[in-house]
Amino acid sequence: MIRRTWITRLFTAAVAIVVSTGTASAGLLPVSVTVQPEAGNFRWTYSVVLPTDMKLQAGNYFTIYDFAGYQAGSASVSGTSPDDTFAQYWTVSTSNVGPTPDRLNPQDDPNIANLTFTYNGPTIPAGALGLGNFSATSLYQETTESFFTATNPQVKTGATDNNITNTFVPKGEGTVVGSPEPATLVLAGLGLPLLGLRRALRRKSTPVVA
Repeated sequence: MIRRTWITRLFTAAVAIVVSTGTASAGLLPVSVTVQPEAGNFRWTYSVVLPTDMKLQAGNYFTIYDFAGYQAGSASVSGTSPDDTFAQYWTVSTSNVGPTPDRLNPQDDPNIANLTFTYNGPTIPAGALGLGNFSATSLYQETTESFFTATNPQVKTGATDNNITNTFVPKGEGTVVGSPEPATLVLAGLGLPLLGLRRALRRKSTPVVA
């Protein structure tokens, strides 16, 4: 039997610290994190939601900070909304510092890689949906707290919400294992092996409506 370690933390708009113009809304949020053994390593999967008053446009992104022991080329996305074809519009990049939306100041260890997932598709006009399950493998299973930042606009006003909240990441050394990531790695098609995991995540995770 494959042993799974489930780490779940639910967030609402009130939990995130939001920096925007005249709003108390929150943007993209990680509603659950799972860790699953995979070929001697561990696959970390983040289920990310788009709240009701938010939309997603090309160039919007989120960053997971200090993802220790990242396995180069292992990032993947599955279970995207509005449908599975939207996986083709996501890319991933790595950097030891940032990128970070304006006016946010997360703790960021320059010796540990950050993962940034960027959307490059058509506008998703309404929220209250799960954007997808975004994953990558690490050498490490042990967890520690870090930060998640995101930037995307409101539906009604178009004002940009830059938000920051806590999430879980692997605890360990920061070296990227394997060949360095290209500037961006297109994730289209890489999510197919995770369709079964996506179904499991949908059963396990709790939807958040902000």
